[in-house]
Formats: sequence, C-alpha cells, structure tokens
Amino acid sequence: MEWKGRRQSDNIEDRRNDPSMGGLGQGGGFSFPTGGGMGRRGGGLSIGTIIFLVVIYFIFKAMGIDLMQVLDGGSVSGPGYEQSQSSDQPPANDEMTAFMRTVLAETEDTWQGIFKSMGREYEEPRMVLFSGQTQSACGFASAATGPFYCPSDHKVYLDTAFFQQLSRQFGASGDFAEAYVVAHEVGHHVQNLLGILPKFNEARQRMSEADANKMSVRVELQADCFAGIWGKFTQQKGILEAGDLEEALNAAQQIGDDTLQKRSQGYVVPESFNHGTSAQRAKWFKRGFDSGQLSACDTFSEPV
Repeated sequence: MEWKGRRQSDNIEDRRNDPSMGGLGQGGGFSFPTGGGMGRRGGGLSIGTIIFLVVIYFIFKAMGIDLMQVLDGGSVSGPGYEQSQSSDQPPANDEMTAFMRTVLAETEDTWQGIFKSMGREYEEPRMVLFSGQTQSACGFASAATGPFYCPSDHKVYLDTAFFQQLSRQFGASGDFAEAYVVAHEVGHHVQNLLGILPKFNEARQRMSEADANKMSVRVELQADCFAGIWGKFTQQKGILEAGDLEEALNAAQQIGDDTLQKRSQGYVVPESFNHGTSAQRAKWFKRGFDSGQLSACDTFSEPV
C-alpha cells in the first residue's frame, strides 16, 4: 500500500505514554477478535494479602510516596523518584502513528464522499492509540480485547501491539492487513451513523444469547463489507500494490471464529460465533471490494 506522502488525519489521540488507566464504563463496544478469553475470575483478598498490602503501603508512605494518590490517578512524586516514560513506548511521531493517521484519513475521504452522495454529512470518528490499557465510554479497553469501536463516544480504540499479534500469532502480515483492521472498526462507526448499531443494541436486550450471537455475526460481516468498500476506493486511487488485496483477505480468514477456536481449543462451537467464520469474513470483505456499494452489504436480508 503506497501510503507515505498522503494526507494524515488529525482525529488521533495518542495515549501510549499516558500512565493513567481509567475505569469501567457502560459497555457495548464492538471488538476485533483476538482469540483470547474475555472472562474474569471472582473472589476476594485473603487476610495474608491484605496484611502484605498494608505493609507495602506504610513502606512507601515512609519514603514520601502516597500510594493512594497514585491509585487515584495522580503522579508519583517521592524523594529521588523521577517519573519517566517507558523506553519501549513508541514516540508520538513514529511510523506506525503516521500510518494510522494516513489510513484514517483515507477512510474519512471515502465515507465523506459516500455520505455526500446520500445527501448526508459524515461525522468523522476519532482513533485512540493506547498501550496496554485505557479508558473508554464503553468500558475498560485493554490489549486483550483487541481493537474495538465504542458507539458511545464515536471512537476507535487500538493497541498498536495488536498488529504484532496479527502477524506473528495469526499469520496475517502486511500494511493492508493492518489497514483492514482499521477500516473494519470504522465500518462500525458507519453503522452507528446509519442507525444500525443503535437498533441492534436495543434488539439484543430482548434476545437469547444464541440469537444475539447470530445477529452479532451479521453486524460484524457488514463491517467487513464496509471495509471492503473502503478498499475499493483505495484501489481506484491507485495506491494499492500487488498482493494488498490478498493480505486483507488472509487477515479476514485468520480471524474467523472457527479458525480462532480451532487454534485456541482444537474444536469449534458454532453457536458461540459472534464475528463470522473465516469464509464468511473473506466473502463479505470481497463483496464490498468488488461492488463499492452500500447496497451490496445488506447482511441482514440475505444468507450470510
């Protein structure tokens, strides 16, 4: 993908050097699958753990460091301690940031044109780059959740380390594979603007888990199709290179529910699918890419 030298979006929040973690929000984000578990174990603290934490607290207190201030989001400012950014955090102007800005700008150009043709104005989303964890209006974002879109604040959240996982663990490398991930999440933003996500969020409150999963698959496949539409417009601009389409299709196949489950547990549970199979994801991305039309992405009215 010939992205260097092209317009870069200003709709980026780089939180990768932000030490604050934030708290829990309301939930309801639409995430890119990572194959990891989303569950959380319960249970309280043992007496021994509580005693240990109290001892640690007073040790730091004696050093002039107020841990309560740290836990409340403040900075550490004890004697002889200088807070510094982690050396493995990428700088704000690194190549990955430039790439993300460029891809986001390309999605802006694509959807601005499409919405204008419909007599509507496209509201541009913001992209939050973070490292490890951050706060969103939809809840606590972490690397384990994968990239996701939050309809509550109209932002795409992305831990850029995910692309290393995409390449090394999933076998989906290449800049257009990475761009597909961004375009997919922006596709959810388009769904939000069109009123599709609000209707889905309302309807799934009345659905069984199995039915909600089936509907979620259709939502995700449509986002894949919208990503394909963006791919079509980049092709028309002449910035795609040989092999780019294959990179995106391979990425779509590698993160299908069936492929992820086979890789993680050795078998598949179809009723738990909520993003679509590898074949479905590749099919709908290609559908959008071939047509370049919103009308081709009606995953709700035809078999997926």
